[in-house]
Amino acid sequence: MIAHFLAALLLLQQPSTRTIAIDERLAADAGISIGDRLVVSVRPGAASGDTVIVSAIVKPGADPAEIVRSEYRVRMHLDQLQKVAGYGDRVDRFAVATRGPAATERALADINAAAFGFQAHRSRDIAVETSRTFQVVSRFHKAIGVITIVASAIFLLCVMLLKVEERRRDVAALRLMGISRATVVKGIVAEAAVLALVGCALGVGVGWVSSQFINWYYQGVYRTPLYFSLITPSIVTLAIGLSLVLGIGAGLLASLRLVRTPPLTLFGR
Repeated sequence: MIAHFLAALLLLQQPSTRTIAIDERLAADAGISIGDRLVVSVRPGAASGDTVIVSAIVKPGADPAEIVRSEYRVRMHLDQLQKVAGYGDRVDRFAVATRGPAATERALADINAAAFGFQAHRSRDIAVETSRTFQVVSRFHKAIGVITIVASAIFLLCVMLLKVEERRRDVAALRLMGISRATVVKGIVAEAAVLALVGCALGVGVGWVSSQFINWYYQGVYRTPLYFSLITPSIVTLAIGLSLVLGIGAGLLASLRLVRTPPLTLFGR
């Protein structure tokens, strides 16, 4: 009886194998699954290390910064990490959750005044500092968008002028039949508006398919849930509005140019 009790006590005193969580990309590349035993060490190929069991596989977050670094992540218990790294109680950085802006300000003041060498920052400030590259890329994309809109407007106006010019005889016949200039202009503008809506619908469809393909391709390449292309309701609304304004404007300019020409001149006489 006493022997069984001592054996059970020794079994309880033996340290149990710790568990860790690993990145989904690491699990796929190394062929690791839940329940596998690993030896973690600060040096690759070291003979000694801490034997652990993989208890979870974590999906990477949708963070653009992780794509640039392309690093594997392993989540360990804090005391376990201290033991493996041999870093003691020292840390390079840590995060503190606060309750509201006032608590954030107090935490900043207390941490910065705690000792020389401490420097606390708001997570928002860090995000702004680390996102400057993406802000430059975003401005570059906006510049490309503006140039594309201007070039498309010029191209659309030229196409409308050519198409309306091909209908010189039709417009001349309508004018000779007594149809007023305003009616002719309204008809051409309405036709231009319908064409603009049809073109906008086709453009939104092509854009949506292209966006899905871009996300599918780059999410597979970088193995991240991050969306590389988004089509939001505001973008669709802007596209419809621009297409209507440009289409109606081009139709109005082309029709005014045509109705101001005498009907016989339109017939070539």
